[in-house]
Amino acid sequence: MSELKYSFQSILEQLVHTAKDAGDAIMDVYNSDDFNVQIKGDDSPLTRADLAAHKVITSQLQSHFPDIPCLSEESEGITFDERRHWPYCFIIDPLDGTKEFIARNDEFTVNIALVINGKSKAGVIYAPVLKTIYYAAEGIGAFKQVEGESKQSISVRELPQKNGHHHFNVVASRRHGLDKVETLCQNFKSFELVSRGSSLKMCLVAEGSADLYPRLALTSEWDTAAAQAIVEQAGGRLVQLDFSEMTYNQKENILNPFFLVLGDPNFDWQKELVIPEL
Repeated sequence: MSELKYSFQSILEQLVHTAKDAGDAIMDVYNSDDFNVQIKGDDSPLTRADLAAHKVITSQLQSHFPDIPCLSEESEGITFDERRHWPYCFIIDPLDGTKEFIARNDEFTVNIALVINGKSKAGVIYAPVLKTIYYAAEGIGAFKQVEGESKQSISVRELPQKNGHHHFNVVASRRHGLDKVETLCQNFKSFELVSRGSSLKMCLVAEGSADLYPRLALTSEWDTAAAQAIVEQAGGRLVQLDFSEMTYNQKENILNPFFLVLGDPNFDWQKELVIPEL
């Protein structure tokens, strides 16, 4: 593959359009009574909506950007020996939060990222029930748009104060590792802990509604790649527990290490955070 020949702006515009179309395909299933839930080899659920969104995304991206490979959660037969030679690719979760989808709690998303040499450069996260999309690209910024409203530039916030102490709004997974996050929060003199589903947790940090998201349970690269671009372009960080950077399509195992999504860039997170024994 040669050097990427598309601008980030043109890619981002198409990713926004594609994510919305995938969201429409998901909603067709969501509004029906036939989820047809299957269980994959890793015990995670798979529905008709996952597959429909996968088909929409991969077909559109391959049509518009035929020289950029797609690595989707629902891709089959792509070996590491093949993809390790990709200098760039799209990393896709057609339906992030399938369990939230099945539970009909509306907290599920479409995630699409552009990764170049292991780093997330552009990302889109669309919540179809909420009609809300987050998107960002290097050199362009990070944005949020609710259907029918103008887009808004988003950024992480400065940590607020409460009774003379930093007050942390911490967001956690509804289904994974909540006890460990609660232990971590005991370091803070003032905090509020809320749980959410899917990659919306990371978007809350990016838009300044939350300050910290510790993920102390397993995820895969397609769960975080899009959010990483959004968080970073909003001024935050998504890092491993040792504060080293997260990278993508660099190893055979697509599982992520545990990680932290950090808001306020002027706060010394590395000094103040005490990670519980895992």
